[in-house]
Amino acid sequence: MKLITEAKFEDVEYITEARENGDKDHYIHGIFLQAEVPNRNGRIYRLPVMEAAVNRYIEDHVNTKRGYGELGHPAGPQINLDRVSHLIIQLKQDGNNFIGKAKLTATPMGYIAIGLLKSGSNLGVSSRGMGSLKPNKQGIMEVQDDFHLATAADIVADPSAPDAFVKGIMENVEWVYDPVKGLWQEEKLHEMKKAIKKMTMDEIEQSKFGIFEGYLRSLASKTRVL
Repeated sequence: MKLITEAKFEDVEYITEARENGDKDHYIHGIFLQAEVPNRNGRIYRLPVMEAAVNRYIEDHVNTKRGYGELGHPAGPQINLDRVSHLIIQLKQDGNNFIGKAKLTATPMGYIAIGLLKSGSNLGVSSRGMGSLKPNKQGIMEVQDDFHLATAADIVADPSAPDAFVKGIMENVEWVYDPVKGLWQEEKLHEMKKAIKKMTMDEIEQSKFGIFEGYLRSLASKTRVL
């Protein structure tokens, strides 16, 4: 499946709420996700697809207090705990929009986000998920029903800036899910196996040592990553 990042919602609302002891909690609030509208990345999410993904995300992440988001764009679908800046605590449907609320965390990245917001910066949010894409009759890439969210919102400084990077690099990598380890990984071994199947016996015989060495390198890399 492809990594699908949508950087589109700017100027989220910054909220502070005082506790009884005088301390303050810091939040962002706004539209985190949207369906039935072609976005700036040339994709569209049908409402049933988005509803199913959001419901799974709420059950698996929001309700279990694991709805983490990062400051900036990561290079893959995994959540990097050292870059967590906020915890998504609420996600509600409002028509085709999904309104989110996230609490900024007492982490290095959370404090950076708080400092930026206090200084008057206009930050935006970017969703991150995994799924397949197919063009519809209008030529718009439609996200398929295997879509699910890695996070409903990362915090980004300029939601329009990462588009070319994401589309050109991150989305051209295939990812597969390891249900045992609960991790996403690049589909290197699968692609290598497909390449071997396309080769003739003579080509395999001529290249067998190089293929075997490459396979071992990939296995070693996979073991290190996981």
